Amino acid sequence: MQFLKSFGLSLFILAGAAIWLGTGSFVMGGQGPGNGERSIIGLIEGDDHGPISTALAEAGVLPEHSEEEVEEARMTVAERVAETNGASGASVSVRTQTFELQQMPIEVTLRGRTTAAANVSAVAETAAVVETVHVEKGDQVEAGDLLCSLAPGTRAAAVAQAEAALAQAEAGLAQAQLDLETNTSLRERGLAPANTANSVQVALAGAEAQVSSAQAALDNARAELDRTEIVAEVSGLVQAPIATRGSMLSQGGVCATIVQLDPIVFSGSVAEANITLARTGLAATLHTVTNQEATGEVTYVAASADDATRSFPVEIEFDNPDFSIREGVTATATVNMGSMPGHLLPQSVLTLNDEGVLGVKSVQDGIVAFTPVTIVSDTRDGVWVTGLPQSIDIITIGQEFVIDGQTVQTGQEAVSDDTTGTSEEGAPA
Repeated sequence: MQFLKSFGLSLFILAGAAIWLGTGSFVMGGQGPGNGERSIIGLIEGDDHGPISTALAEAGVLPEHSEEEVEEARMTVAERVAETNGASGASVSVRTQTFELQQMPIEVTLRGRTTAAANVSAVAETAAVVETVHVEKGDQVEAGDLLCSLAPGTRAAAVAQAEAALAQAEAGLAQAQLDLETNTSLRERGLAPANTANSVQVALAGAEAQVSSAQAALDNARAELDRTEIVAEVSGLVQAPIATRGSMLSQGGVCATIVQLDPIVFSGSVAEANITLARTGLAATLHTVTNQEATGEVTYVAASADDATRSFPVEIEFDNPDFSIREGVTATATVNMGSMPGHLLPQSVLTLNDEGVLGVKSVQDGIVAFTPVTIVSDTRDGVWVTGLPQSIDIITIGQEFVIDGQTVQTGQEAVSDDTTGTSEEGAPA
């Protein structure tokens, strides 16, 4: 018995809820009263004027909307204000500000990271044991600084032997020159046959060749000895790998690796939409995630796009004399690609018309006019846009309460130096 009582009460509550929901409306697509709206009973019956709907409407249960209510629901706030003011004969007061056409900088922000100008390995040009390592990881070196010293071995003795051979060859050359002079003098006095001139000239040429050979041997011996001193070819920071004292370096073995950080290179990509503006020599500003800044210029623009991103790799070099900007740091580079005419506006003056088009509302001869704009860039000072005339009075306060073609009263707002370059205090609206 208790079960039947509970079951009956549930059915009664369910029926009451169904009747209550049935008296409501279903709005299709959120279009508002009279536009996509149907009663729930009408949807169930398949007819807005079925017997149940008619009975509920006669009982005053179903909601009904007059044509005036439907039209008012469709109106925007600005249209309602305009209609109210039109009926009362009053006009809306708005504030305007004059904006002049300016030269708008075309700046493209690239995202990427810093890379070293080069990673240079200082290698041994001869095989020898490492005698001394003069640097450690992280040391800053200049071009020509000594990095590693190799054991000279017998190279110093080879230099001394080559020097002795050169001295002997030079003595032979001096003797050959003396023989030539003596022979010439004897032949001139008729004391030596004429056919002896050829032999002394050949001897002199042989002595000169021996001197050249001995000099080359000495140069090679000295160069081999100099190869035991490994020096830095570029300036930068020392990083691994670094040779160990006492280890054997073969020819081509690495003594130390130097990261060249001056200049530092920013690697990024330019979108294909902006590639026609990109070129080498453009000024750029670097800003890293570590709040470091530098100025430089574009040094490389790729001729072909990346297959995956359809963007063009670029490189920008920045001076980094103190090596404070490290390699591999995430950064942005702002490249100045020139300028074009535009207007710098505060974001607050931008609005949408009934079709969803972005633009501004201005006043021309007391009449509101909507002008579409195109946003070019967004800066801290405002938004750069194109599509406006040379000079325009834009509504800065009250633009959401007026419509295109409405008559308004205007009051000029104080103009900031950042926008038009002048400053005046206008009358209140």
